[in-house]
Amino acid sequence: AAALNMAPIAGADEKGSVLMKHDLIDMQGKQATMITVEYAPGASSAGHVHPGSVFAYVLEGAVVSQLDGEPPVTYAKGQPWYEPPKKPHVISRNASATEPAKLLVVLITEKGEALKAPMK
Repeated sequence: AAALNMAPIAGADEKGSVLMKHDLIDMQGKQATMITVEYAPGASSAGHVHPGSVFAYVLEGAVVSQLDGEPPVTYAKGQPWYEPPKKPHVISRNASATEPAKLLVVLITEKGEALKAPMK
C-alpha cells in the first residue's frame, strides 16, 4: 500500500481495500481510485480531509457522515453522497453498534497524491 501512496486509507477502526486505481486520460495529472471501506459495529474514522472529490455509496448497513459546517447525515444501504475537495470530514462512523457497514468510494486526486490526510 505504501508504494501506491494511499496510506492512510483507513484508521484503526476501519478497513480500506483498493479495488482499482486508474489514470484519467481526459484529465491530465488526475487519477481515480475505487476503494471499499468497512466499519465494524460501532467503529469510526478520525477526522480527516480528502485532497480531491469523493463519491461514496453505502453497500451494507448505514453510516453517519458530517462535513465541517454541515449537520450529520445518516446514509443507509443504497444511498450515495458527494464530498467536495479539502472539506474537513469531521464525523465518519458506523450508525450501528451491532451491525457492520461497508462503503464503495471513488476518489479523484492528483496522480501520486495520498487519498486522505488527518484534519489539522
